[in-house]
Amino acid sequence: MSIAQNVAEVRQRIVQAALRCGRNPAEVTLMAVSKTFPADAIQEAYAAGLRVFGESRVQEFTAKSAALPDLPEAEWHMIGHLQSNKAPAAAEAFAAIDSLDSIKLAEKLNAVAEKLRKRLGVLIEVNVGGERAKSGLPLDSDELEKLLTSAPKFKQLAFRGLMTVPPFTEDVHGARPYFHKLRVLRDQIVARRLPTIQMDELSMGMSHDFEIAIEERSTCVRIGTAIFGQRTRL
Repeated sequence: MSIAQNVAEVRQRIVQAALRCGRNPAEVTLMAVSKTFPADAIQEAYAAGLRVFGESRVQEFTAKSAALPDLPEAEWHMIGHLQSNKAPAAAEAFAAIDSLDSIKLAEKLNAVAEKLRKRLGVLIEVNVGGERAKSGLPLDSDELEKLLTSAPKFKQLAFRGLMTVPPFTEDVHGARPYFHKLRVLRDQIVARRLPTIQMDELSMGMSHDFEIAIEERSTCVRIGTAIFGQRTRL
């Protein structure tokens, strides 16, 4: 199938998943994860109506963006692990960093955004499965607590919510407990009424498990393979 056909199918599945659990499908943003896919694939996805795109590497995105025509409504999100030394380039290239995982990175992003006179959206990445190979702050960690309480000093960062990548399981329902944990954490943070922090967004769910994520109140599903096909390397 074409990218446009894939987008239509994914959208229909989002609608069906939302309605099954009594949600408004409009509450769920479809992010096209375009990392490793070429510029022409991004153009096709944009032509199919997608406007939010996720990339994982600053250098790769910079190279691809030079080959893209003007896409005036496109919103680019950094969703991969971001080293602090890449923060200046990332803050300039992206509208949002959805993988914030340390105070050090927050400090770097805030400083660069201040120089750019830019308000940068951020999601805190949480490693709900405690996997050593994955980035993100552990649940109930001191570092997560410090980041939450330090948020008011990062005046150029808009803390919008949480993001996670759960451990992979062949059974898609295996992801549910991890999505549920992130949702509970979000609700706990909201209940604390911390200054300058909004927890409206839960970015969770990918091609394999996004319908389960929607049932657990995801507000943004990050879809790559189901839109673009099997991933290739640039």
